[in-house]
Amino acid sequence: MIYIDNISVRAGEFMISDVSFEIARGECLALMGKSGSGKTTIMEAICGLRELEGGRIMIGGNRVNSAAPRDRMVGLVPQDDVLFTTMTVREHLAYGPVLRKWRRVDIDARVTEVAEELGISDLLERKPQGLSGGEAKRVAIGRAITAKPALLCLDESFTGLDSETLDEVMAVVKRTIQREGISTLLITHQVREAEVLGDGVYWLGVYH
Repeated sequence: MIYIDNISVRAGEFMISDVSFEIARGECLALMGKSGSGKTTIMEAICGLRELEGGRIMIGGNRVNSAAPRDRMVGLVPQDDVLFTTMTVREHLAYGPVLRKWRRVDIDARVTEVAEELGISDLLERKPQGLSGGEAKRVAIGRAITAKPALLCLDESFTGLDSETLDEVMAVVKRTIQREGISTLLITHQVREAEVLGDGVYWLGVYH
């Protein structure tokens, strides 16, 4: 369970206050609002990339207000994917478990499992160059979830996909979220994405 309890976050002169919501295990909450409403600012605070002015963030039963980003068990899929050109798809999926010093046998088993869930088993030995937009998106999502995060953050993660590819990728993501039981925060301004993936919606207003 993820609890965001009355948090306030500042970004320069911009201030967003009194934001509270919760996400149950295996559920997806869509965080929506107009441009400039603070969606990404809230996400950055949850991920540990921006300090809180007030309130608390609870992830997996732990208060993580002062925890380093790597210790929050949050997987992030940014808008531009940021895949490493020198790494294979297999190495991307193994990235989180390697950083957390999993046993090699466990890493290999988990990479195989996630690749099968996302339908990218045939891409494991390839590098990002030449992957389609939908394939690259699946790899980025796989990298974010292989280490079994308590929370998955999708930050405008489907931008740039054509309609057919978007439907395909969202269907895969929805199945994966449910199978993995990952609490997911979807940052989006697209109603369609919220309708397909979201179990609920939190609307942000603008505060100064």
